[in-house]
Amino acid sequence: MEIQFSLEGLCCPACAYKIESGIRKLRGVENAVVDFTVQKLTLKTRGGLNGNAGDDYSVQDIIAQADSIVKLHEPDIVMTRVDTAAPAAEPNHAAKEAPNREKIFKYTRFGIGIILFVIGMAFQFSAPLELGIFLGAYLLIGGEVLLRAAKNISRGRIFDENFLMSLATIGAFAIGEYPEGVAVMLFYQVGEAFQNHAVNRSRSSITALMDIRPDYVNLKKGGAVVKADPGEARVGDIMMVKPGERVPLDGVVLEGRSALDTSALTGESLPRDVEAGSAVLSGSINTSGLLMIEVSKEFGESTVSKILNLVQNAGSKKAPIENFITKFARYYTPVVVTMALLLALIPPLFIPGAVFSDWINRALVFLVVSCPCALVISIPLGFFGGIGGASRQGILVKGGNYLDALNNVDTVVFDKTGTLTRGVFTVTQIVSEKNYTREDMLFYAAHAEGNSSHPIALSIQRAYGKTIDGQRIRDLEEIAGKGIRVRVDGKKILAGNSRLLDAENIIIPAAGSADQDFTNRRFDGTIVHLAIEGEYAGYLIISDELKKDSAETILALKKRGVRHTVMLTGDTKATGERIAAEIGIDRVYTELLPHQKVEQLEILEKEKKPAGKLIFVGDGINDAPVLARSDIGIAMGGLGSDAAIEAADVVIMNDEPSKLITAMSIAKKTRGIVNQNITFALGVKGIILIFGALGIANMWGAVFGDVGVAVIAICNAARALKVKKQEH
Repeated sequence: MEIQFSLEGLCCPACAYKIESGIRKLRGVENAVVDFTVQKLTLKTRGGLNGNAGDDYSVQDIIAQADSIVKLHEPDIVMTRVDTAAPAAEPNHAAKEAPNREKIFKYTRFGIGIILFVIGMAFQFSAPLELGIFLGAYLLIGGEVLLRAAKNISRGRIFDENFLMSLATIGAFAIGEYPEGVAVMLFYQVGEAFQNHAVNRSRSSITALMDIRPDYVNLKKGGAVVKADPGEARVGDIMMVKPGERVPLDGVVLEGRSALDTSALTGESLPRDVEAGSAVLSGSINTSGLLMIEVSKEFGESTVSKILNLVQNAGSKKAPIENFITKFARYYTPVVVTMALLLALIPPLFIPGAVFSDWINRALVFLVVSCPCALVISIPLGFFGGIGGASRQGILVKGGNYLDALNNVDTVVFDKTGTLTRGVFTVTQIVSEKNYTREDMLFYAAHAEGNSSHPIALSIQRAYGKTIDGQRIRDLEEIAGKGIRVRVDGKKILAGNSRLLDAENIIIPAAGSADQDFTNRRFDGTIVHLAIEGEYAGYLIISDELKKDSAETILALKKRGVRHTVMLTGDTKATGERIAAEIGIDRVYTELLPHQKVEQLEILEKEKKPAGKLIFVGDGINDAPVLARSDIGIAMGGLGSDAAIEAADVVIMNDEPSKLITAMSIAKKTRGIVNQNITFALGVKGIILIFGALGIANMWGAVFGDVGVAVIAICNAARALKVKKQEH
């Protein structure tokens, strides 16, 4: 059982890790993930609602204990269970009034503290009065930091930034550096405010990217239209969508014509025309006409709900560097604090002329700069920003681990139909013999194939474009592997491959004899022969066209250093080799059944470099076993195919192969930003530590090394959100 909770007020990344670690240790908990970026806890328990038979725990017990752990580390956090299938709740304006009053009081107190600090700096006072003025300013500006530090110490939490900042500034007062103590606390508080603003802005930007959640649905009830919660709509209900409104639920158009803006789902700005009978997806925007739509999926199963859950849950799958930084932070702070203690005590004892106050001041620099927040906050934000930026391009990435893995691609394996080709067959040529016209050929072929749902049969029916009259069809017989024998208007019709006509002793002219089996799909088209009353009438060519960006995708992959490009297909050797040669794929394996694709993928897995990743790109429906077996499964989402979204690690919502290149570009940019933040944060902190030990850096510089570096790193991480159109 998986449950999600909102952790409103979570602002400490170190606390997020401690909460996560504590909850994971609870009996009955299979896994727990705290996503600091979106302030959410995902809790997975081993049992059902009341645990498994014989267990002495229940889910309610686990939730209660989890809430206790949250309150232990962050008493101000409000832990609320989230219903992922529910639409957004209305804002509670009354609940916002109390925080607003608190902010006014805080800013007033802060302002008075600054005025006292300025007075203390501008005028000369006696020693006791000077101490009183600066102490008053210090308590007004940093009193809440001292209070948080005291509370955390009482709970056994020592090495957090509140304690470190309190210790450093109290130390400054102890050695008579009153102005520096107040200034450091002031700088720290201002830096924290900027840091929180930067984090919240990044969170808001990511939320804005997925601003596709519907607020309401207009349901037709009898003769009236009623505004209702999207969660109340049921399959079969009729909803009305006016121009300018967002489609709240998946459905099928009953009445009206319009153009839909699907850019929030696919990243494409080109509107999609819909009319009666067209399927529409939730999250699209109706740009023109009034539409009456029959609901086909309830809110929890709708496209918009699945996409929102997918993107919002992406933070639970962390990239290796995120896990490393989290572990690194656990040891970094205690090590630096120990170094500070040694720096304060050892030199004055062993260096002649060394003064304790001087070395204590240097040690205080170590304490201030030891907080790893710049790394712990900015790195998850960077990955989440990259995921958000990818979603803007119609690429849904299910976790930072998958995004990061796209930097190490060694082998890319493609399915053919629906991935490299459009998967939509069309009649591209009609060749007739004797006195038969094009219309005659389509009439007889369409009626022969009128009861078939095979893609080739459907393409002939579409080309005919008229209603097929079943009364004119008699004695229909499907001959396996060959085609169809039928009577249409009393005439004997044969439609199929050359073997069917050979069996009936019908001679195919040389111009039409160079075909493969009817079941084979050649690159230049499948040939369907037609005979009428024992006489050869001609043939139709049905083609599955390559997608326009397939060849450029293969070329771009090779330019990016991908060693192997491979195609796995169930089609014939001739078909597969023709397509591979056309678009430049290195190897092709043909006539494969689904389980044989998995076997071939495992062979390819052994051939790749140890650190390299193998990607499989398929349609997400027939290729689920291969998607699951690959390092990264990428599905062509078919504008929100349920199977694609469930099966793959990455979903390309508009079915363009070139989006794979875009995804790799975003992954490269995101890793670059993360590496910049790591280098910058550790580099600045390292320099300040060295200068602090040498007595060159003061505590002002140390505060910059803490909150200043954090703000810069967070702002840099926000760049991952910005992705240029079709960034290759």
